[in-house]
Amino acid sequence: MAWRTMWRALRDGPATEPAPAADPLLAESLAARLHAAAQRRLGRGLAIRQVDSGSCNGCELEIHMLGSIVYDLERLGLRFVASPRHADVLLVTGPVTRNMHDALLRSWAATPDPKFVVAVGDCAIDGGVFKGSTAIIGGIDAAVPVDAFVRGCPPTPAAILEVLCTLIEANTPPPERVRRI
Repeated sequence: MAWRTMWRALRDGPATEPAPAADPLLAESLAARLHAAAQRRLGRGLAIRQVDSGSCNGCELEIHMLGSIVYDLERLGLRFVASPRHADVLLVTGPVTRNMHDALLRSWAATPDPKFVVAVGDCAIDGGVFKGSTAIIGGIDAAVPVDAFVRGCPPTPAAILEVLCTLIEANTPPPERVRRI
């Protein structure tokens, strides 16, 4: 039985569909907009901390794509940080499980002001497929205040970048005008 299955797999090739091609120009323009807004708002690049509060890891795979060769946020000064103490934005995935509730609260409390929380994925918004389970409390807004939501199961990296751009641009004060007398 196993030999037959292996032979069929070698003969026919993988049974997966090819990934959709990412638009490099869209990724470039979104990343440039995000970097410019972060420079105006913070005076430096954006520091992002990803927090998993009980997800299935689908959203994490898409978030990791932001650091890939297609999106490559590091070249624009945007970076993922290892500690919430160094972060400007918390990207939170998954519903808030009872086990991760305190860890999420501590991460949020450790993030310095001004801080933004982005709920990534349907599970983070309202519990998604886990809604109604006794193991979860609910969406991210049941534990911490949320500034933006990224819909999708899982959302694309471009959608995550678009929401980050919109969030930072909306919270950036307009440039001060110099009055000439």
